[in-house]
Amino acid sequence: MSNIIEVKVPDIGDFDAVEVIEVLVETGDNIEQEQALITLESDKASMEIPSTHAGTIKEMFVNVGDNVAEGTNILSLSVSTETQAKVDAPADTETEEPKSTTPVKTESEQPAMVTETPAPVQEQRPTSKTKGHIHASPSVRRFARELGLDITKVTKASGPKNRILKEDLKQFVKQVLSDSNAQSGSAIPSIPSIDFTKFGEIEERPLGRIKKLTAINLSRSWLNVPMVTHHELADITEMEAFRKSLKKEAEKRNVKVTFLAFIMKALVAALKTYPEFNASISSDGNSLILKKYFHIGIAVDTPNGLVVPVFKNVDQKNIYDLAEEMAIISSKAREGKLSPKDMQGACMTISSLGSIGGTAFTPIVNAPEVAILGVSRSDMQPRWNGKEFEPRLMLPLDMTYDHRVIDGAAAASFMVTLSSYLNDIRRVLL
Repeated sequence: MSNIIEVKVPDIGDFDAVEVIEVLVETGDNIEQEQALITLESDKASMEIPSTHAGTIKEMFVNVGDNVAEGTNILSLSVSTETQAKVDAPADTETEEPKSTTPVKTESEQPAMVTETPAPVQEQRPTSKTKGHIHASPSVRRFARELGLDITKVTKASGPKNRILKEDLKQFVKQVLSDSNAQSGSAIPSIPSIDFTKFGEIEERPLGRIKKLTAINLSRSWLNVPMVTHHELADITEMEAFRKSLKKEAEKRNVKVTFLAFIMKALVAALKTYPEFNASISSDGNSLILKKYFHIGIAVDTPNGLVVPVFKNVDQKNIYDLAEEMAIISSKAREGKLSPKDMQGACMTISSLGSIGGTAFTPIVNAPEVAILGVSRSDMQPRWNGKEFEPRLMLPLDMTYDHRVIDGAAAASFMVTLSSYLNDIRRVLL
């Protein structure tokens, strides 16, 4: 005898919709209780949703890319009445540990729920298998393509049913680099492991998932993009006076107008003047993809790490619109409530340290973008006007660019144009 039950998404915290990035089972599979069914990814962590029962899958209700919430049907399961009775029965003794099917919200509280957590290798797979025999989710295959890795050469699969996980790809790349370095010395040598306890007391803090992903993205950009940084000073004396003149109107709209809103508008104007800066190199490296839209990313420092929310269609919004949107998105970023869609599609990124300090820095290009704008703290400086020195509010700007696309002369021209727009911001707002 068997019954048909529905397995639903359990409590996943304060998320209205979380994206399904992997479906680990399919119709007809015989599954065990606690076996992972799907993988969800929020802005804080990835989590696997386990089955509440053992049985045979009759129908799947979710696919990769779907957004789900607590109570969403995942699948229907044929369960024997004897098995269901055992699962539903209360524990007979106090020593029996209760089983929980509710995923924990953060990766630090339950590392087993996070897809990046290494799992014990279950099987050594031969390298001669063809792609048709490779078991890997779409997100893992996409990750392999981003690394430029032939997934058929990966020899170990540590996931359920010999499924290749992202950790397997990382370990394979590390092994290849290590072997290459040992044989020819051409690979990047790894940093040696050091026992720091020999020198004194230490404390070890695990990196959060966002910081791990940021490290991977920045390392990939640093290794693949030949970067040059151009430094410039922009006179924003008039712009600051104009910004202050908007204070009363901004208060009526219940918004706070900051430098960044003006810089975003000036940057878009410069991108329209120099379209090669609003571009990306094609994956084969043979062409330049020019973008006709103007989405600007803003790097935001949060307790969980650096995130880059993207402001869409900046050219179609006024200063007040941007100020209002900036307040909302910055708050969501710091509370960890940004969705993946909120952080995709940027044409160029702004990294601002103006509220902290500094006179210059060298930001790393957020590939596949071809440039990134750094902003330091403005400062009153004496400037010669032809007759005398006068105090002017100067804003340090630092643009790092991909030298495969942009040469030094174009970078200098772009920064001079951007500075001129900031110097006379009213021209941009017309």
